[in-house]
Amino acid sequence: LTFISNIWYNYSEIGGVFIMAKVTKEMNIMEAVEKYPIIAQVLMRYGLGCVGCIISTAETLGEGIAAHGLNPDIIIEEVNMILDKQEA
Repeated sequence: LTFISNIWYNYSEIGGVFIMAKVTKEMNIMEAVEKYPIIAQVLMRYGLGCVGCIISTAETLGEGIAAHGLNPDIIIEEVNMILDKQEA
C-alpha cells in the first residue's frame, strides 16, 4: 500500500515499474475470481482449486494461497502482471 494525498493505493513493482494493483491478497477469493476470471486459471496452474472450494466465499486470496504453503505475494503479482498486459 502506498499513501498519496490522504488515500491508500495498492501498487505492485513489476520489473522496476510501479503499476496499480487490481488484485490484492486481502480480496475475497470468490469476489476476486468473479471480477477477474483469469485468477482461477492462475490458481489452477499452482494446483489450487480454490474456486470449487466452499471456503472460497469466506477466505481471502492471501489466506487461501498461504494455507497451501505458497507465497501469496508471488501469485498475486503474477495475476496483476497478466491483468496489466491484457489492458495494454
